[in-house]
Amino acid sequence: MKHLRALTATGVALTAAAAAVLAGAGPAGAAIHSCSISGDPAVCANVTGIDAGSYLAVRTGPSYGAGKSPVFGQYHNGDQLGLLCWTTGDPDADGHGYRYWMRVDNGIGDGYVNDWYLNTGGPNTWKSKIQHC
Repeated sequence: MKHLRALTATGVALTAAAAAVLAGAGPAGAAIHSCSISGDPAVCANVTGIDAGSYLAVRTGPSYGAGKSPVFGQYHNGDQLGLLCWTTGDPDADGHGYRYWMRVDNGIGDGYVNDWYLNTGGPNTWKSKIQHC
């Protein structure tokens, strides 16, 4: 019985340690945060929820029909984007019906991404911190 309690305690400790590591697993674990875009202070978020082998494309407007912005590359989970303002547009590409888009900045230009793919925490979190476009 004593051996079983020791194994249970060890399992609980390992589970807690693993949860702590995963909670701080890098930039994508952060929410809206202060950053620097081309040396200027900015409010930023990280890309999240992008399938392996895919990428987030920045658009010229809040629509998947809008062209890809020529001043942005391909963004993957953990990449950081500056947040300028928010608006509404097409629902997210994964079918959740989420229509909020962020106008984002990379220091060279700006474009739009659906907020579903950023770790902003959603409108209840960012509406008090980011202005409407």
